Amino acid sequence: MPDQRPPATTELRADAPGERLDVFVTRRMPSLTRSRVQRLVQQGLVRVAGEPARSSLRLDAGQLVTVTVPPPAEAAARAEDIALDIIFEDPDILAVNKPPGMTVHPSPGHATATLVNAILAHCADLSGVGGVLRPGIVHRLDRDTSGVILVAKNDAAHGELARQLKERLVDKTYLALVEGTPAPQEGIIDAPIARDPRNRQRMAVVERGRSSQTSYRVLERFTGVSLLEAKPRTGRTHQIRVHLAAVGHPVVGDKIYGKRSPIIGRHFLHAARIAFTHPRTGERMELEAPLAPDLQHALDALRASRG
Repeated sequence: MPDQRPPATTELRADAPGERLDVFVTRRMPSLTRSRVQRLVQQGLVRVAGEPARSSLRLDAGQLVTVTVPPPAEAAARAEDIALDIIFEDPDILAVNKPPGMTVHPSPGHATATLVNAILAHCADLSGVGGVLRPGIVHRLDRDTSGVILVAKNDAAHGELARQLKERLVDKTYLALVEGTPAPQEGIIDAPIARDPRNRQRMAVVERGRSSQTSYRVLERFTGVSLLEAKPRTGRTHQIRVHLAAVGHPVVGDKIYGKRSPIIGRHFLHAARIAFTHPRTGERMELEAPLAPDLQHALDALRASRG
C-alpha cells in the first residue's frame, strides 16, 4: 500500500543573503541531496515567501522558505522466479549466498531482480516485520558485496535475530583484499562513522559520528595488496570499506572509497561466515559462503603470480 503519512513541511529563514535556493535548502536540510532538492523545486514543493521559485533564485536575508517533502510511495515487492544459492533453510530461517550485483531489497533504481523479489517467490509466507519492501530482511549487504545473508521466515524469528544483532551477539566475518598491508597485521580500527558532510551519498569517519569498531587480521600478502579477515563489531553502513580506507588500505576495486583495479571489476569484499543463535532451538550456528567465482579467480591469479 502507498505510504499514508502526510507530507512533512519545514520552514526555514534565509541566513546568508545571495545564496542560491537549492544550495541553501541542501545546507539546512542535510538529509536531502541537492538533486532531490532540485526535484522538489521543480514540483513546486519549495516556496519562497509562499510562492514557487527556481533553484537558481538568490535569497534575501530573512526570507521564509518552506520545504514540503512527501513520504515515499512504497509499493509491495513482487515475487520473481530468480534462482537462489541456499546455504541453509528450515521453517524459521533462510541463509543465502548472495551473488555480487544483486541489491538486497527494492529501492529507487532497483525495483526488481532483488534478493527480496527472489525470496518472495521461494517462501510462500515470509515475515512482514521488515515492511512491504523488506520482508524477512534482518541485515543487509551492499549491492556489490557477495556472501552469506540471513532471512527470517516468520515474525518470531525476525524479532529474535534483530535482538541478537542489536546486542552484538551475531558474529560476521568478511574476506577483503586491500591495497598495501596494514600495520600492525592484526588490530582494531575504532573510528566513528557518519554521512560524509561533503558528499551525502557516501559515509566517512566523522568526529561526531556513531561509534564503530572493526577488527582485522592479515591472512596473505601479495605484491601491493593483502587478503584480510575483517570482523565488524558494529553495523554501520559501508563500515568495513570506510574503516579500511580511513587507515590507508581501501578495499581493492572500491570505486567509492578507493579506486578501480585491474585485479577485479568490483570491490573485493565477501561475507564469508555468520555465527548466531538459532531463534527457536537456541543452538549456536555458524554458516559459511564460499568465495564468489570472480573473487576466487582473482585470488588464484595472485597466488599463481607469487609462485
